[in-house]
Amino acid sequence: MTADDRLFLGASRRPDDSYQQAEELLLKYANRHGLVTGATGTGKTVTLQVLAEGFSNAGVPVFCADVKGDLSGIAMMGEAKDFLAKRAETIQLDPYEFQEFPVIFWDLFGEKGHPIRTTISEMGPLLLSRLMNLSEAQEGVLNIAFRIADEEGLLLLDMKDLQALLTHVAERSDEIGARYGNVSKQSVGAIQRTLLVLEQQGAEHFFGEPALNIADIMRTTRDGRGAINVLAADKLMMNPRLYATFLLWLLSELFEELPEVGDPDRPKLVFFFDEAHLLFDEAPKILVDRVEQVVRLIRSKGVGVYFVTQNPVDVPETVLSQLGNRIQHALRAYTPREQKAVKTAADTFRPNPDFDCFEAITQLGVGEALVSTLEAKGVPSMVQRTLIRPPASRLGPITEAERGALLKESPVAGQYDKEIDRESAFEILQKRAEEKAKAEAAAQEREEQEEEGERGSRWSMPDFGDNGTSRRTSRSRTTRPRTRTSNRQTVTEAAMKSVVRSVGSSLGRALVRGILGSLKKGF
Repeated sequence: MTADDRLFLGASRRPDDSYQQAEELLLKYANRHGLVTGATGTGKTVTLQVLAEGFSNAGVPVFCADVKGDLSGIAMMGEAKDFLAKRAETIQLDPYEFQEFPVIFWDLFGEKGHPIRTTISEMGPLLLSRLMNLSEAQEGVLNIAFRIADEEGLLLLDMKDLQALLTHVAERSDEIGARYGNVSKQSVGAIQRTLLVLEQQGAEHFFGEPALNIADIMRTTRDGRGAINVLAADKLMMNPRLYATFLLWLLSELFEELPEVGDPDRPKLVFFFDEAHLLFDEAPKILVDRVEQVVRLIRSKGVGVYFVTQNPVDVPETVLSQLGNRIQHALRAYTPREQKAVKTAADTFRPNPDFDCFEAITQLGVGEALVSTLEAKGVPSMVQRTLIRPPASRLGPITEAERGALLKESPVAGQYDKEIDRESAFEILQKRAEEKAKAEAAAQEREEQEEEGERGSRWSMPDFGDNGTSRRTSRSRTTRPRTRTSNRQTVTEAAMKSVVRSVGSSLGRALVRGILGSLKKGF
């Protein structure tokens, strides 16, 4: 089913309705991207499964989303079914062998696979604005917030970091606005309310650490097969904007981290973007330009991107022109819009004189598709009406017990299951707020003490100990203060005081002698 340099897709139908010619995808041109389209129930999921199997056997890792849960069966050995055996016989697939494939299950919510996380910083303001559907003014505020975080060394890891940063920006809106432009508290409040909605939808599981290491989705087994990374997206599809933003983030990370390799013999990774229309619905032009840029340039990184959607008009023309390998399942053409979609699909193929593409697209059966792949020198092959080969793995979902066993045996088991919460913007800003509150409290206390001191006496008493203090205190309570009418005296007053002191002294001495004399006589 897989040669050294190509993948077997199925057999093309000849004018006599026989299927003989093999339709193959050259691995050398598999990084030129591709498109798988078709109405619901026409076989897109099985085609995706067949492509993933082929790439895995060729040693190419695969990342794909399991939107309905049907793709998980790729991890288990296929089971014999009559319609599968009949298809294998029709396209002369002999032998038709069953096989199980190395699968790693992922889940943003950590329920059906290993958690996938990234940090707020890695997501960036552009994708976050898309995720939150922000207005131009709100997106500008978010860009300013990221700038402040860079200047102040604030790590943005999870949603509480972003919430704390926005509060910080709002408190300093006047100062920040003077440097970077108006930062209205109304815009900040609108962003915070949107974050609350995302948190209620489960987006907080996606932001945090440990962040996904891109190398873990590019693993190969010891026998040389590429790992098939299956993202459980059934619950994620309840929030289609988060789904689209996550896949675009992953694509951007691959583009930024992988080295240039030119055109390798086979891709380093193949990325399937299922329900691709969700990426472009109501997307601003700047985001569409970003997707176009990544798709155009990531080819040189050795990554092939395959968009899977119902209708080719779901993909912008600028992106559609970059997709070289195309598989078109049946479309219906009952309404003018459907007819336009069929005509668009038919016009993108290199015509085949044996049939009319427009009519063929509307007449294809389940499992049939119009196939055109890149041939030598990257030239599209003539479109062929092809019956896609049956898958080698199980069709349909696996059981919960089987999934649990595979998760335990996973090469990344235990690596992402426990969330890490290290110091980041939330903790740093919280410490700053506490230190600021302590400083303000201390300043207030000093101010109160100073005010109290001003209301009291200007003088203070020296400390002589308890005894001295008590004696001085007792004395001060009983002694009346002496008053002076004046500190100045005349010359006459001074002379009179001197005479009085002299007379007083002489008289005192005479009295003493008299008293002493009478005492002696008595003895």
